[in-house]
Amino acid sequence: MWAEEGERSVVRRVRFSEPFRKRPSVQVSLSMWDIHSDRNSRMELSTEAISAEGFDLVFRTWGDTQVARARANWLAIGELPHDDDWDIP
Repeated sequence: MWAEEGERSVVRRVRFSEPFRKRPSVQVSLSMWDIHSDRNSRMELSTEAISAEGFDLVFRTWGDTQVARARANWLAIGELPHDDDWDIP
């Protein structure tokens, strides 16, 4: 994302260490960025394809923004399964 211009994106699949019971709410935030100081800072961080097992973390930039690296944090909140749960068909 350093040498190009225009719309660019990177997608990374995040898998939860333990699946949720249902689709959780997921919040993402940018925790670090290293960008060219003489360019505009255009960035979007979002989620896609959220499921009980994981989600896609999506980083987008556009225009003349030059990104050397970025880091994101995430938090998933939802109901977890319990050992005492049963599923009666």
